[in-house]
Amino acid sequence: MEVNPEYVSQNPGDVVYVFYRNPHTQDVANVQEAAVVNNPDNPGELAIFLYETYYPLTNEMAVYTSEADAMKAYEQYFG
Repeated sequence: MEVNPEYVSQNPGDVVYVFYRNPHTQDVANVQEAAVVNNPDNPGELAIFLYETYYPLTNEMAVYTSEADAMKAYEQYFG
């Protein structure tokens, strides 16, 4: 299980998995599939596209390349 702190290794079109906290119920989080895209607000940067929203892709974001790794981390943190 490895968090990918090297976000620069992601490319537009990659499918990744992130933790998503429900904005209406803050004590609910789950693993969600997202897409890596070019950031429309900052050309030359990458973003995560999730639920019709762009989130800047930074090295502070826990991004997993497989759902299995994301689920293991989720169990460790939220289990």
